Amino acid sequence: MGSSLLLSNFPQISSANFVACEKSTKPKKKFQVGCFKTPNNSSWSQPSLPSCGVLHKSVPLAASVAFLLWSSPANAGLMSGFSGIESIPGPQLPQIDFLNRLNEDNQKKYAEFDERFKSSPLLKKLLEQSKLNKEKNRQEVQDKYCIRGAEWGVGDCSAEGMTPQDRENFIAMLKQKAGVK
Repeated sequence: MGSSLLLSNFPQISSANFVACEKSTKPKKKFQVGCFKTPNNSSWSQPSLPSCGVLHKSVPLAASVAFLLWSSPANAGLMSGFSGIESIPGPQLPQIDFLNRLNEDNQKKYAEFDERFKSSPLLKKLLEQSKLNKEKNRQEVQDKYCIRGAEWGVGDCSAEGMTPQDRENFIAMLKQKAGVK
């Protein structure tokens, strides 16, 4: 039933072109895919056993691909093309003068608080202290890496060409400058 339904949907495919594959005890020969005509006569010849496996795998795949490509899209009915409830604007709510005035007063009050805080001496002091700490921390990190580079003999602070005594003095001077013991 399935093959007759398939063939009725695809009239250009004739059922006479397909040959059923049978198991054979003959030794395997060359791979031949599909049905072929023999040069001696114009009749169809049965393919060899290995090509039957390929044929059995390729025909259902081809039919599935053809079915997918030729099928018409499904209609979703009422919901088809409907963009959704969120695209519809809600009703206009009544405006209450008391709430509008309260909202405006709160907005003004918050803006004043923000201005007062931004111009406060405490915030200015904290921002200045933050800038100083940032520079101090940057210098501490730079000194730490310079000391490490001198000890390992790499980087800008390398003590590679120095004598052992000069190297010790140089590293001690870097540690003293950085405040490291």
